[in-house]
Amino acid sequence: MENENLSDKAKYDLGLVGSALGGSQAAYGELMQRYRESVYFMMLKMVKNTDDADDLTIEAFGKAFSRLDQYAPTFAFSTWLFKIASNNCIDFMRKKRVKVTSMDTGYTTDGGEVIYFDAKSHTQNPEEELIHIQKVKLMRNLVEKLKPRYRELVELRYFDELSYEEISETLNLPLGTVKAQLFRARDYMAIMIENTKDTI
Repeated sequence: MENENLSDKAKYDLGLVGSALGGSQAAYGELMQRYRESVYFMMLKMVKNTDDADDLTIEAFGKAFSRLDQYAPTFAFSTWLFKIASNNCIDFMRKKRVKVTSMDTGYTTDGGEVIYFDAKSHTQNPEEELIHIQKVKLMRNLVEKLKPRYRELVELRYFDELSYEEISETLNLPLGTVKAQLFRARDYMAIMIENTKDTI
């Protein structure tokens, strides 16, 4: 039931949510346009890293769009979206801390190479592992629908976990081009998210 205390802005968002649930890709696009900058700066404030903030922003919209039918208009859409974004960011930071801790156990070989122990697989409980598998499956399904040049970039970034700099070197592309094309690829994937609502 709609909350009569919603602001005009929140009521407009509610209309967009209804249109998006009705299949309007334009409505998804407008919701993203209205809040992408706000979510991005919130993520940047939390993680202090522009690349991570960029990734977390698109993840937040992906999660929100995939659960849009769960949104209840008893409060503003923006409040619901920011809560999803912040919770996802907190999970990211928690996992990153675990990863950093495991890196501290690295040692240096005689040749000067640093070897790290990856303890990540030992820190996930079954529920976390299931969520990870579902996210990977969702991502792979979306990636298959991308144009080849975008698909290659996304696979290198998310499946091979290469940095932007490493992707730039691997594909012999300028760093700015890599970032711009990855951003466009994530945009396309976000718009496709609504077609996967029933699979996650």
